[in-house]
Amino acid sequence: MYQTQSEAKNAAIGLLARREHSRKELRDKLAGRCEEVDLEAVLDDLARNGYQSDQRFTESFIRMRAGQGQGWVKIRFELQRKGIDNELVAAVSEAAEIDWFALAQEMYQRKYRTGLDRSDYKERAKRMRFMAQRGFTSEQISYAIESASEWE
Repeated sequence: MYQTQSEAKNAAIGLLARREHSRKELRDKLAGRCEEVDLEAVLDDLARNGYQSDQRFTESFIRMRAGQGQGWVKIRFELQRKGIDNELVAAVSEAAEIDWFALAQEMYQRKYRTGLDRSDYKERAKRMRFMAQRGFTSEQISYAIESASEWE
């Protein structure tokens, strides 16, 4: 239980030292331990001093998740859950300049090394579900499947 703003701020800095956090994440993590502390003032102070930045968090998160092979739909959903507003997400995603079609193609080829028989609709649906769960759009999935069949 943190009694002062200083203790809450030190705890938040400790969390931020491990990885970037969104403002909402920090608030959620500290809320249970800071009942008597003005948590919004602590978070404002961290943002003002550059310790916490939703912009930096969003850039880092998008880079990390794209590096893990996740698609834009899933990344955007996770960022919304973490309290990042849509305008910031859109701005950062444009600046990231990630080719989601190429990423979908890479993930598809990494997962499925064997060809897909065009008459096997069950297998095609299975592969499409896998890619959709990774967060790719139907256009990106179709592109990945079609480009993989060209390589065969």
